Amino acid sequence: MDANDKSTSSDISLGHLLDALAVNPDAPLIFTYDGNAVRSGYHVTEVKAGQFSALDCGANSEAWSEIFVQLWDIDEDDKTHMPAGKFSAIIRKVSDHVRLEPSAKLTFEVSDGARPMAHYCASAPRFTSGMFEVELAARPASCKPRDRWLADEQAKSSCCGPSATGVKCCA
Repeated sequence: MDANDKSTSSDISLGHLLDALAVNPDAPLIFTYDGNAVRSGYHVTEVKAGQFSALDCGANSEAWSEIFVQLWDIDEDDKTHMPAGKFSAIIRKVSDHVRLEPSAKLTFEVSDGARPMAHYCASAPRFTSGMFEVELAARPASCKPRDRWLADEQAKSSCCGPSATGVKCCA
């Protein structure tokens, strides 16, 4: 895992996050959301795991595992941003009591104690200027049948996808 990964794709797994942070456990870990960095006294107030079963709007059965990491964005006197290793140790302590699937969908719940908690997905950590930065993006609602259809349509129209004759155009 390259800690300098510049990927901006969202929805990384907990395992991906922990692998990246292991590269430099003493580096400060800073989450950003809504255009701002969490304050230096932020806390991980809760980590929970769930197994979900659902029926989507197309009457398709859905099942997934999800891990929620709750961040309380506060500022406390003389605090610095949490080191990556401390964050990882918190997760390890939770995993001693709660089964955390490393490949599960990862959601961050963030609030400053005044605003309502909001859900975010995380981008791959970036290691810059001696610190890890993890950008959190608001987790939007989606229509899974539509998302699957769009992915299928995109695959059909890509250059290296099958053509009408069944031959790849880049073959």
